[in-house]
Amino acid sequence: MRHRRHLRLILTIPTRRHYATKYTAKVTSTSPTGRTLSVEVTPPPPLPTDIRGYTLPRRDLVCKATQIILHQSRSATSDPFLDLADYLSSLSVSLTPAEASEILKSLNDADLALKFFRFCPSLSPKFQHDAFTCNRILLILSKSAAPARFDLARSIVFDMHRSNIRGNISTVNLLIGLFGSSDDLETTMELVKKWSLKMNSYTYKCLVQAFLRSYDTAKAFQCYMELRRHGYKLDIYSYNMLLHALAKDEKVEQAYKVFEDMKKKHCEPDEFTYTIMIRMSGKLGKGEESLVFFQELLDKGCNLNLIVYNTIIQALARSNMVDKAILVFMKMVEANCRPNEFTYSVILNLLIAQGQLSRLDELVEVSKRYVTKSIYAYLVKTLSKLGHDDEAHRLFCNMWKFHDKGDRDAYMSMLESLCAAGKTAEAIDLLSNIHEKGVYTDTMMYNTVLAALGKSKQVSHLHEVYEKMKTDGPEPDIFTYNILISGFGRAGKVDEAMTVFEQLENSDCKPDIVSYNSLINCLGKNGDVDEAHMRFKEMQEKGFSPDVVSYSTLIECFGKTDRVEMACRLFDDMLVQGCCPNIVTYNILLDCLERCGRTAEAVDLYAKLKQQGLTPDWITYAVLERLQSGSHKKFRVRRQSPITGWVVSPIR
Repeated sequence: MRHRRHLRLILTIPTRRHYATKYTAKVTSTSPTGRTLSVEVTPPPPLPTDIRGYTLPRRDLVCKATQIILHQSRSATSDPFLDLADYLSSLSVSLTPAEASEILKSLNDADLALKFFRFCPSLSPKFQHDAFTCNRILLILSKSAAPARFDLARSIVFDMHRSNIRGNISTVNLLIGLFGSSDDLETTMELVKKWSLKMNSYTYKCLVQAFLRSYDTAKAFQCYMELRRHGYKLDIYSYNMLLHALAKDEKVEQAYKVFEDMKKKHCEPDEFTYTIMIRMSGKLGKGEESLVFFQELLDKGCNLNLIVYNTIIQALARSNMVDKAILVFMKMVEANCRPNEFTYSVILNLLIAQGQLSRLDELVEVSKRYVTKSIYAYLVKTLSKLGHDDEAHRLFCNMWKFHDKGDRDAYMSMLESLCAAGKTAEAIDLLSNIHEKGVYTDTMMYNTVLAALGKSKQVSHLHEVYEKMKTDGPEPDIFTYNILISGFGRAGKVDEAMTVFEQLENSDCKPDIVSYNSLINCLGKNGDVDEAHMRFKEMQEKGFSPDVVSYSTLIECFGKTDRVEMACRLFDDMLVQGCCPNIVTYNILLDCLERCGRTAEAVDLYAKLKQQGLTPDWITYAVLERLQSGSHKKFRVRRQSPITGWVVSPIR
């Protein structure tokens, strides 16, 4: 059946006219039988606007569109943007730029946001991005860590040019923050002229920070002066950022100018500002000026933190103002500000430098409620390293007295200090009582004490500590065995050294090249050169490649017993095996040849030494002098080496 349809428009005059005439429509259909059906069609209401006439985003539409994009993006089978297009088509509505900006705001993923930004123009022929949507995507890119964010930002700016979209000053600010002080910054500043924009205070602040992030304090200060000419001022964060950079670059006059401007511009300096100025004055050695800044800070009634106190104490220490530094430290403790390890390190170094280390006990006593085990450990370790063993021991006793639980590092430092000072009895006593403070002895502690006992040839104590270690634990390691072999060998106890070596072979630890070197040294030093040579060969049979210490030790053994041929043969084997002799090896063999009157061979060996590129030392020249004088003394007193007992210079 064929219908005739016509549209009749009825003009309705609104009670209040806005921006367009309102229309309603009535659709009338007439059938052949004469029946008429009329339907009145009401157009969609106009989009809501604000008081200035700008279109407001439809919140329900924004929420639904965001939900579609986020939900469908997690699905591998559907395209969220096609689903969004279908949804908008079913409602016969199109997105506005304001609504697109709100949707972008809800998309945390930069890639997804960029895809939506690119997709928006395809939703409607009339859709065009504006400055606000472009700013929104630029903001998202600036927060992204994607390597391509700079190229993407450049492409968006290019699209803005192509589409005749005029950005605003916020666009420029975002681009400055994104690009920083790169080559794109100049291009960004050209946009200000192209879009006829006026830079505001925030723009200048972004520029200053961009230059500071690129460590260009000269341009940052130049930009600051331009900002100042325009009557603008920075916020406290930017002022402090600029001050810190100028002070770090030692641009003192400029830093003082910025500091005075802060006061004139009614931007009150805070504790961070004064900390920067105190640190700068301290580096310049102006301790009195640092105190002036510190007093201003006190007069303002600011809450001083640890950083402020540490900075002023360090500034005073640089000017060697001991009394003032201690006074500030006292004020710090009175203000219930806990000193940290850095505080004590500055005070300690100052007292040592000024020869007033005796005052350390007073400071520790005043601040004892803040002196933790770690601080005690630091002080003990530092004093021990600097050779102040008595002060280190006194502090250690304080720690032992006031703390129920000990600090492993402090005990280790004290053990090392006692052993280095030759106080092995005290070290053994500490090792025995350390468990009372909840610190368990470990292999490193035992090895430290054993090494000191071996060095001082205290065989009885060496046996005693080793037996205690085997009985009470911990288990000896390869270093323990090597220390014992070396220690017994130094004391001439070959049998004990051999016994320890056998125990090493039967333990979970197996001998290494150091073990064999120590045993060879022990045997050779005590006259059993043949046994030493046998151990050398045994080491090779077990797959160990002798090093320069192995060869040098055995060559010396042969040289001492006037077995020059064996020494020379071993030296030649050393070269064949690819083990490069050092200056010690050459000195040993030169000394051996010179004593036996084999002058020509000694001269050839010296030529080989020079050819290898080694630098002769004073021992080499002493041997050459004897060669020239023709004096071949059979017996001479030579400096004993801690490694072999006869090496004339330490092995390098």
